[in-house]
This record gives sequence, C-alpha cells and structure tokens, in this order.
Amino acid sequence: MKHDMILVLDFGGQYCHLIARRIRENSVYSEIAPCDITPSQLAGMQEEHNVMGIILSGGPSSIYEKDAPQLDVKILDSGLPVLGICYGHQLLAHRLRGRVVEAKRKEFGIASAEVAGGSVLLKGLSPREQVWMSHGDTVLKPPEGSTVIATTDNCPVAAFQDEKRRIYGVQWHPEVVHTTNGETILRNFIFGICGCRPDWKVGDLVEQYVNGVRAAVKGQRAIIALSGGIDSSTAGAIAARAIGRNLTAVFIDNGLMRENEPEQISDMARALGITYVHVDARARFLEKLKGIADPEQKRKAIGNEFIRVFEEEAEKVGARYLIQGTIYPDRIESGISKKSRVIKTHHNVGGLPETMKFAGLVEPLKELYKDEVRKVASRLGLPKEMVNRQPFPGPGLAVRIVGEVTSEKIGIVRKADAIVTDEIAAAGLNDLPWQYFAVLTDTKSTGVKGDSRSYGSVIAIRAVGSKDAMTAEFSRIPYGVLERISTRITNEIADAVRVVYDITNKPPSTIEWE
Repeated sequence: MKHDMILVLDFGGQYCHLIARRIRENSVYSEIAPCDITPSQLAGMQEEHNVMGIILSGGPSSIYEKDAPQLDVKILDSGLPVLGICYGHQLLAHRLRGRVVEAKRKEFGIASAEVAGGSVLLKGLSPREQVWMSHGDTVLKPPEGSTVIATTDNCPVAAFQDEKRRIYGVQWHPEVVHTTNGETILRNFIFGICGCRPDWKVGDLVEQYVNGVRAAVKGQRAIIALSGGIDSSTAGAIAARAIGRNLTAVFIDNGLMRENEPEQISDMARALGITYVHVDARARFLEKLKGIADPEQKRKAIGNEFIRVFEEEAEKVGARYLIQGTIYPDRIESGISKKSRVIKTHHNVGGLPETMKFAGLVEPLKELYKDEVRKVASRLGLPKEMVNRQPFPGPGLAVRIVGEVTSEKIGIVRKADAIVTDEIAAAGLNDLPWQYFAVLTDTKSTGVKGDSRSYGSVIAIRAVGSKDAMTAEFSRIPYGVLERISTRITNEIADAVRVVYDITNKPPSTIEWE
C-alpha cells in the first residue's frame, strides 16, 4: 500500500524535522529531502509514495547570502501544493518575483498577526493570532499573482497565497507550540489543500524496524549501548527481537549517572531478557574529563571514550556491530544537514570518533522523535514505567555541571537532582513535567549558614514540558514545591547557598544547560 506523503525540503532549519513530526502526528507520512532535490528525483519518490504536497522549511541563511540554499523552480511546476515557512516563504517570494529585503526591525519570538478572511490555509483562525517568528529578512511584496493573507507590525507580508497555483507562504513557524493555532494551519494544508488520507501509524512499523536490524547485522553478533533511557531500551528490545542470542547489552557506568541508576539499569536489562554486561569505567571517564570546561569538548570526550569501551567489550564477545538508540533530535541538534548549523554535539552523533572498530553502526530509531519512540516502546510491550521514563542526556551529569567536572561536583549535582526528583514525585502533580533536574552552575554566591557567612554554590532547577525535545516550555511548579526543594538542597548539601529556578523556554534556550 502506498501511503499519502508530504515531502519536507530541508533548507537547514532546526525545525525542519519538527515540521515532519507535526505531519506524522496527524497520521500522515512525511519524509525529509534535500532542498536541491531535482524534478526527476521527485518523480522517483512518487513511485514509492503518493506525494501530495511539498513544504519548504525555514533555515538560518539570508536569501542574499552567497551560498544560500536554493530551490529548483521546476519543482513548482509539478502541480503539487507548496507551502513555504520562514526562509521557504522568503525564497518563494524571491523566486516568483516578489520583493524580499533585510528587515528594519527583526522579529524573534512571539508576535501578533492580523489575519485576512477567505484563505483556505488560514481557515478557522481569528482576526488576530499569536505566532512565533524568527527572521531577519522580510517580504515587502508578495509573488506575482499572490494576495496577502496576514501581516504583523513589522512584516507587511506575513503570509500570502496563490490559490490558482496552490502556492502558499507564512513567515512565522506553525510547527512550534508557541504559534497558538499552528496545528490548524498545518492541518488545513495537509487535508484541506493537499487532500491527504490519515493512513500512517508509527506503531505499525515495529516489524519494519526489527527486519532492518536483522538485515543490517547480517547474522553476526552485536552489542547494544544500554543507558537505561527509553531510546536505548526500545532499540534494545527491537534488537533482541531481531537477533536474539547474538545480542549483548553493555551498560557503561561512567560515574555520571543519577542516584541508584546503575542498579535500576541492571534490573531493567534482566526484565528485557537480554544478555547483560556491566562495565565500571568511572575512573577512566573522570580522567578523560580532567581540565575540560567547554561543553562541546566534554561531549566529544565522553562520546569518544564510550566507543573505546564498547570496542573493548565487543572484542570480548566477538561482536562486529554496535547498536545505538540515537533518535532524530540527537542528529538534528548535531547538524545532520549540509545546510544545518550545530546547536550542540550529541555524544552519540557528532561526539563519535572518526574511526571505530566496528563493521557498522546500527540505529533503528534514528528517524523517530521522542514521542514516536514511546509509541514503538508501547507496541513492543515495554513496562509503562520504562515507556514514561523522563529523558536523561547521554553524557549524564557532565552536562549538568557548568565548567570542569570533578568527583566533588558530581556528588553535589547528583544529590541535588535526587532531591528535585523526590519532591516533584512526592507532590503528586497532576501534570508532571516532561523533564526535571538540577544544574550545578559555575557561579558562587554569599549566604548565611549557622549565623556565619558561607560562600558557596548556586544550583539551578530546570523543569520543562515537551513532546518531542525540539521545543519545550518551562513548567509552572507550585511555589510550595519549589520552596521545599530549595530548603532541602541548602540544608542537605553543605556547599549550596542559593537555589534559582530556570523559566526559559526552548527556544531560545536548550533543555539542558550545556
């Protein structure tokens, strides 16, 4: 059966893959393709899928930059509906004889858009809508044959349409949650304009992932990098189903785990029925991190050392392949597109060494987002507590310590993190944050303990709500809960004198501090 599909062209925007994920949320299949796709390549994709429409993503470039990504205008002659977002919006206007200039006042963040009536794309929206902007250039004149369907105070052509050619553009980002009715806009395009059928479910693809691992490993032995998180656990369950006794799960205790986590991971591996190896590498990781304060260097040092340990363990069991739980957000933030910019290097992507002693790296979940991984995990029958386990970064507590990592700092942030987890769980919040933890900052502050001056550490608390790790909003933790957390941290951790709460969304921040 050929699924209806929306093709997303990647112009290097960090939210390109969020667009694809939003489409999938509506049970419509989506794929990412390079922005310079040719008409013949598009025709080739039509043989495998029913390509029903095309979305041009945003991107970090200006259309006037020398190497700015371009679009083959013959793609616009395919007869398929086209929606340009942010850079894609500007590019459509530029290539179709509109006018784009550098904005006198750039827009980053929440804006208010005035919406004209009568547009299929903006059907169901109010006359004034909250939208999320991130742009330096702006469209002053829409493409020939197009009409303006939305404006903002700083953007005279915030959205346009050419209903005859079915070409549309919006300057804002409908894919992010900060655009109040962004999902409505995307649904209008997917269903109202493109006429897609909602016939795709990620949970139905479990056997495809199992067969993919089986084919990649080619009957050889493999090890799975097991960290205890939902991603590696799901990848492990898929691999176990695919290659059975040829799989060995390796958990590397790098000394950067949360309180009691190594014991919990051992229990989890036994529950999955996987052959399991526990490697105590705490001393060697701490040595590798000595003197490193830059977060990118920390991630790369950890990623490199993980591979070296995995190589040693693979040699012991005769494994030729390494299986990882890498997911889409890891690859996106590490800069997987030739036009993308690196946000931060993930230890299991950009942090990998250039050479590895493996016949291949197998990543069955690399095209999925976090919420999609949870759906696959549920279909595999993993325990509910594992499916809903809050995310934890691969480099562990190293990226929750600002600056150089030491054994003393690890102890401080591990204890603070345990307090945060205990108190939020004890509060019985109806709407638990998606992720919550403590960060040991590199700031010192004056406090008073026992009627004496105390000069100690500042600990930040971070709690966010998210579905996909691509965007997040800070959680409104009740003040009473925050006060209990603060009191316990400053009482139970001798070095802590001040606790602060992070109220920054993603964007502009990332979820982790480093």
